[in-house]
Amino acid sequence: MELEPRDLALRIAEAAEDRRALDVEILDMRGLMNICDFFVICGGRSRLHVDAIAEEIDEQLSELGIEPRHIEGIPDSSWVILDYLDVVAHVFEPDARQFYNLEGLWHDAPRVEVPTREGSGAVE
Repeated sequence: MELEPRDLALRIAEAAEDRRALDVEILDMRGLMNICDFFVICGGRSRLHVDAIAEEIDEQLSELGIEPRHIEGIPDSSWVILDYLDVVAHVFEPDARQFYNLEGLWHDAPRVEVPTREGSGAVE
């Protein structure tokens, strides 16, 4: 299945929320960098939670026939990256997210609204 980059970013966000990811954000990187169109940034409460979120994203997209070009950080990392070329997902532990501060670094990137699901771990 082929998805447009924005739709892929939304699917990634949904998968992350299915594992109760924290503070899921989508940044529209078009016009700001040439390596991808969107960042999906989210958090987990622990390394185990970060791994579970990343694995859920990978599994749900694999079911659609979409495989990452590269995964970095599994297992046992405070920051996991799933590279789907047009969309890059970043899953952080709280301290790593604060330290790297991608949202602050790319503060000028427009945000895409992430629909939250009832019962998700997303913070409004």
